[in-house]
Amino acid sequence: MSNSAANKPTNDADREVLAASRQRTRRSFLVTAAAAAAAYGAYHLLDTGPEEEMQPVVLEDAYQTNAALSRTLFQNHVLAPTYPVSRAETLRINGIYGLKKDLVPESWRLQLVGMRNAASHPRFAPDVTAWEYRYQTPPANEDKGHDTKVDPKNDTATKMAPESNVGKAQQDENHTGRKPRGTEEAGQSDSTLAPKTPGLLLTLNDLKPLPRQELVTQFKCIEGWSQIVHWAGVRVRDFLDLYPPEPIDGKDPRFVYMETPDGDYYTGYDLNALRHPQALLVTEMMGAPLTQPHGAPLRLHMPTKYGYKQIKRIGLIAYTNDKPDDYWTKLGYDWYAGL
Repeated sequence: MSNSAANKPTNDADREVLAASRQRTRRSFLVTAAAAAAAYGAYHLLDTGPEEEMQPVVLEDAYQTNAALSRTLFQNHVLAPTYPVSRAETLRINGIYGLKKDLVPESWRLQLVGMRNAASHPRFAPDVTAWEYRYQTPPANEDKGHDTKVDPKNDTATKMAPESNVGKAQQDENHTGRKPRGTEEAGQSDSTLAPKTPGLLLTLNDLKPLPRQELVTQFKCIEGWSQIVHWAGVRVRDFLDLYPPEPIDGKDPRFVYMETPDGDYYTGYDLNALRHPQALLVTEMMGAPLTQPHGAPLRLHMPTKYGYKQIKRIGLIAYTNDKPDDYWTKLGYDWYAGL
């Protein structure tokens, strides 16, 4: 008997099996082709579709949905886990935007804008932008530590600054005599203060009336690593009570904007998120005053947010009803950054 004869179906049952197999093979091919076409269409939409702050609009919608869900579930009051001090360790240095030069400590002031009855406060200044921050010259040789983008060498600042901005920054500095702003990849903030903006110029002594708080929580980086750290400072909500925002249309403003003294790094927050009981304005880490690479004299810790929202070396806090600019959001990250 030939091979072809041996392979022929010998009964009706065999013929039915082969017919069903052929039908399923055709269906599988059609389903696979449709799935591949859908996947290509989704990729094409992400690759060529409209963007907002370097995010495809479809992803921005997903971010907003996630943020709304998080607010509904946690309502800015669910606490992050805390740990014994014995488990804490010094936080690694990851990113030195806004910290490229060491600040002369005596020159630091916290610019506060949008406070209620600011003009009657003894620290009121008709133009907070006129305040001059001073930096060490030459730049400090202290190793700034780890940064994921470049090796932590003395030329870190040069490597991290976009080449297209270096010449312009130097030119601006030569014309004004002041440190240029917005020299990092995201550029200058659209929310930075206009000249002649009134407000307060606070020192660390102005925070002393607030109760000191200690917290041992986990710092989480969006890069995938985390560390348990011992923090100390004052709660942001206590700061907001001592220096309350001016109401807008009878209500508190919706947002808070912060930036470093040189304006190179900046972040925006929902006002209600900053009222979280574990949100701290940090002055100490691991039982000692903050160092400059860690954001001295004042940085933010929010254990309910990723690290890129925890700005170091805060030079400005501004209350606003307009959604503020945010460094990493301009480069495609989520504005909410909730855990």
